[in-house]
Amino acid sequence: MKRAFYSVLFFFVFILSSMQGIAQVTPPRELHQFSRATSYAELSLYVKQLDESSDLLTVETTGQSVEGRNLYALYYSENGFGKDPSKIKVLIFAQQHGNEQSGKEGALWLASELLQPENRYLFSKIDLVLVPQVNPDGSEVNKRRNGNNMDLNRNHLILTEPETETLHRLFNRYLFDVTLDVHEYYPYDSVWQSLGFRKNTEVTVGGMTNINISSKLRKFSRKKALPYLINYVSGKGFSSFEYLPGGPPEENYLRRSTFDINDGRQSFGIQNTLSFIQEGRNGTDSYMENLEKRAMGQAAGIRGFLEFTCQNAKKIKKMVKLERFKLLHPKYGQPVSVQMIHAASGEILQLPVYSYKSMADSTILVKNFRPVVKTLADVEKPYGYLIPEDLPQLKEWSQRHQLEMYPFEFSRDYVLEQYHIQAIDSIDFELDIIINPNVDNRTFELEPLSPSYLFIPTAQLKGNMIVTALEPKSMLGLATYKEFEFLIRPDTAYPILRVEKK
Repeated sequence: MKRAFYSVLFFFVFILSSMQGIAQVTPPRELHQFSRATSYAELSLYVKQLDESSDLLTVETTGQSVEGRNLYALYYSENGFGKDPSKIKVLIFAQQHGNEQSGKEGALWLASELLQPENRYLFSKIDLVLVPQVNPDGSEVNKRRNGNNMDLNRNHLILTEPETETLHRLFNRYLFDVTLDVHEYYPYDSVWQSLGFRKNTEVTVGGMTNINISSKLRKFSRKKALPYLINYVSGKGFSSFEYLPGGPPEENYLRRSTFDINDGRQSFGIQNTLSFIQEGRNGTDSYMENLEKRAMGQAAGIRGFLEFTCQNAKKIKKMVKLERFKLLHPKYGQPVSVQMIHAASGEILQLPVYSYKSMADSTILVKNFRPVVKTLADVEKPYGYLIPEDLPQLKEWSQRHQLEMYPFEFSRDYVLEQYHIQAIDSIDFELDIIINPNVDNRTFELEPLSPSYLFIPTAQLKGNMIVTALEPKSMLGLATYKEFEFLIRPDTAYPILRVEKK
């Protein structure tokens, strides 16, 4: 009843303001005072009001969720999004996980702040798209997953869900230079508590870790961006540190974030985008706990991200353009890592924690810290791959990613390679056991008679993603997902062929 009352009140405030000709927008937080999360209905009305209040902003419905709710993108641009080639294009998206409310609330708070005259200088160098809510279905019931019970931040490789496919179509449309994926982390684990401490940082931030991503972008992220962002957020009164999953130290190692390309940050990073993840601290037992401060911490992190991008726009844009050129014009035969591991460097980490004993912030020394990602197995990048037309799952996957793909015309200029699956072993991937097939590679120079094939070249922006997805020994590949496990069977030929140029 209370929620319905506030929704009706919000509607009449909007109607009254419109009748009076007032370009005034009432943020949802002023109605609920952060006593609960903003509902989908309130969010929808709010972004439409914002759209009407400023010529700087245009709101677009980019798609629908599983349950039919709109997915909104807020375009901020002084002279038309993407029309000025000197501007750096930025994509920020929040709430892939429905029970991580503070990212959405922080984004909504910032959505109106960015329209204030004193903030317009940002858009002299930036064209921004802000997606405040990727998972409206999960948000409405405060559940992590979407309406299909899918974790959206594990879906960016297979793209089976409308929410993630919509986000990638948006990215493909503009090829953003920089992205930020906003989340919350939950530090209140009972194992940590039994050892007397827990992580306590209010806003954490992480860069790209997959070693197939440009080393220049990864170095710039680590040496320049992360220190700036951490200092910026700390200067706004919120504790900040690098995002480090894993642990607790006595039980398990700590590391930088996953090198998997199935999450929002790495899936764009593998296209040589400067990509980041932001993780605010969640509430202990209720999403409403301290929601206002959590939201303001997230907003501070996002604002710092925009400030850094604005200050370094020219350099970032030039660097991204150069590194993407290398993907579009690859050196065939160069190594692409398909198996990786988190490794130690000898660094002893000083980890900020909350001590349950002293009931105060403290620091612990972590010896089992593995900040380096190393390769375990590489393959040579081929000219491309052939996927059988009688396996529609592969064609549909390629179409969802909007990959360049066309019928293959065989000639003597090519050599074809096909793997044979001898047996299926296993391998540890970030404490999860996955398949690791034993294969041999057979070469032939004859045209395959059947079935018909479609050719996917690796000379495209998603070239390293394609290799990672289609190689049978890839620990991040399609075959590790239930939807594609049919690709690997013992003592059979792997149905996807490699194409090499002579």
